[in-house]
Amino acid sequence: MTAVQDAPVTTALVPRRRHRDTAWWLYAIGKAIVGIVFVLAALFPLAWMVIAGFKSKTEVIQTPFQFFPEVWRWENYAQILADPTFTRTMLWTFLGAVLFTVLALTVNSLAAYAFARLDFRFKRTLWVIVITTMFIPGMTILLTSFIVVTNLQMLDTLAVLVIPGAASAGMIFFIRQFYLSIPSSLEEAAMLDGCGRLRIFTKLFLPLSKPPFVVMGITAFLAYWNSYVWPIMTITSPDQFVVQQYLATFRSERSTELGLLIAGSVLAAAPVVILFLIFQRQIIGNIKMAGLK
Repeated sequence: MTAVQDAPVTTALVPRRRHRDTAWWLYAIGKAIVGIVFVLAALFPLAWMVIAGFKSKTEVIQTPFQFFPEVWRWENYAQILADPTFTRTMLWTFLGAVLFTVLALTVNSLAAYAFARLDFRFKRTLWVIVITTMFIPGMTILLTSFIVVTNLQMLDTLAVLVIPGAASAGMIFFIRQFYLSIPSSLEEAAMLDGCGRLRIFTKLFLPLSKPPFVVMGITAFLAYWNSYVWPIMTITSPDQFVVQQYLATFRSERSTELGLLIAGSVLAAAPVVILFLIFQRQIIGNIKMAGLK
């Protein structure tokens, strides 16, 4: 009698399960389609720029629009790579970006450690002042910054590109939040072993700082690599040009050679893309970690 009564109930559950499975599959397929659309929309400009580097100057702007070139002109990339000015500018910009990144991480991590772990007079007041600078647009202090570096005779030097922007309130804030999450017991144990503050920072905090250093290091590298307004204000010698200045000068002097210009832009963007591909897991993981905190 019990088996006869349970049979209709079991039979009634089967359509419901099938309906749920169908709805889940439809949701998954719709989600995948939306994701593919967003990925294609994001990659289309980059893909077009890479392919346009193989076009002639007339094919770049021809109408109707044609995505692929009729003849693939590999000589565009070969010619821009053979330009000694371009290769020198790329190497010079890369050197400056590395120096800027190292200096920024050093200065801001030391400041972050001080605000996170040290007790000193007017600490809260100084912290409020530092945080307040995050809300000041950089364009508003360009003129005063230019006057300062002019009086310091830093124009047309690598120092004018590396030093002024090394200290960053946003970077200090990000690294400080990470340092606050490190257990104080580790620091106390190091003090019992006779370690001073500097040794604690170099031996304990720096080895643990890889997560924020990856994110902030890439941010600093990109900021230097993509800088344009500050270099054109402070650098006038072609030998000191960064890559964005080179491309702007190339566009103004050889505006008809669009294929070469786009090829140079692709090569200028390549280090940034490679950097992201190398550290993408760390970047995404650290952003997730910061969101959970």
